[in-house]
Amino acid sequence: MTSKFTATSYEFAEYADARNVIGGAFVEDPGADLIDVMNPRHGKAMARVPMSGAAAVAAAVAAAREAQPAWARLPIRDRAQVFYRLRELMTRDLEELTWLVSHENGKVYEEAKGSVLKAIECVEFGCSLPNLAVGQQLDVSRGVNCMVVHEPLGVVAGICPFNFPLMVPMWMLPQAIVGGNAFIIKPSEQVPLSIQRLAVLFEEAGLPAGIFSVVNGGRAAVEALTDDPGIAALAFVGSTAVARQVYARGAATGKRMLCLGGAKNHLIVVPDADVELTTQNVVDSFTGCAGQRCMAASVMLGVGDVDHIVSGIAAKAEELRLGEQMGPITSDAAAARITDYINAAEESGVKVLVDGRGQRATDGGYWVGPTVLDGVTPDMPAGCEEIFGPVLSIIRVATVDEAITIENASEYGNASSVYTTSGDVAREVMERVSSGMCGVNVGVPVPREPFGFGGWNDSLFGHGNITGWDGFRFWTRPRKITSKWAAQKDQTWMS
Repeated sequence: MTSKFTATSYEFAEYADARNVIGGAFVEDPGADLIDVMNPRHGKAMARVPMSGAAAVAAAVAAAREAQPAWARLPIRDRAQVFYRLRELMTRDLEELTWLVSHENGKVYEEAKGSVLKAIECVEFGCSLPNLAVGQQLDVSRGVNCMVVHEPLGVVAGICPFNFPLMVPMWMLPQAIVGGNAFIIKPSEQVPLSIQRLAVLFEEAGLPAGIFSVVNGGRAAVEALTDDPGIAALAFVGSTAVARQVYARGAATGKRMLCLGGAKNHLIVVPDADVELTTQNVVDSFTGCAGQRCMAASVMLGVGDVDHIVSGIAAKAEELRLGEQMGPITSDAAAARITDYINAAEESGVKVLVDGRGQRATDGGYWVGPTVLDGVTPDMPAGCEEIFGPVLSIIRVATVDEAITIENASEYGNASSVYTTSGDVAREVMERVSSGMCGVNVGVPVPREPFGFGGWNDSLFGHGNITGWDGFRFWTRPRKITSKWAAQKDQTWMS
């Protein structure tokens, strides 16, 4: 069993190496290479993780297939009881989970805590499923009744990113497991430690062995999960390039697939926007989680004379305390990539209003401070490519129409927001932008449960949302039952 994480500050702390969880047991993978799990704040290895492949996936699938039928036979209310208990355990261990997320991912304490609380909210939605998953039925003819029940698919899997070690897995796990499936998760090899603690909490909550499995690894594990015929459905959250590949590979095997990709979210700011609300909201949006989230604002479309708002954004960004209000970048390579985007923009004539290059909060670690670029054009890399860092690219436009045209030309369609005090402008933008999640005076328009999370265009491959009711439907299949008990002397088209 993995021990508790005892750190209660940002001071560097080591932790037990990650292991796979198969058949309810933590197991070593002697054939797998071990790589370091880095603490981004300090740039030091806090643990190691095995890079498992097809053999570990096959073992997890075999254990899951053995355990799943008995789990599926339990009433849905009994399955949900595990998540009631899990909620209490996660609440009990909130501080431990918060600091573990902070150390392996780099989030500042408040961000890490918020992400764990959001994970708990997703667990609460899973607890509600017995009251939501009521099958429909109707007498459709004389003596004939049609009904629908939701049944599990069997063994399913999820592949999760580095930026939210507990929250993104909880987009999938409650709906899938309460729905009667056995679940195999592959966490990011950069942040495999929170899932280790989750496996312990699942066991304490009473989840039967084999219903939740963990396979650590990289590309080999991903390919094995997409290829294994024993896995009926798979969800993925990550970059668009990888989401497209995973979706195609998994769909070719006949799996049900839902893959969430990247984003280039646009904030449309008009001159009548509330200055204080807008400036603080925009800064929070592009610097939150160091910009390493698919809902971060990366482009501001400034309509007309918004210099007063731009200057306010720059001032607030400069005041932000690195290390206290914003954490590090996840890796040295990511920090270098973000810096390259800033350099390229400056070389193209863009004005760097706030420069995060070279900023540091510790002697070690991977850092880029808040950066504001003014005068970006839509065709520049900073204007159209996903940077995934604390960089705001400001594109100047003359009209709302022009802003909407630029937004809709993006290959992505994850999120769009507008800042205005005009209901007419807000309605116009909300009706015309090509994004699945939209906000009015909200910089991070994440739908809260029970509403579903999911973008459009190249931000999503598959159908539906990954959270909420759509998530439950993704991990289950409807069985339609037509019954006739009362004999009729005449015949209908149903005989």
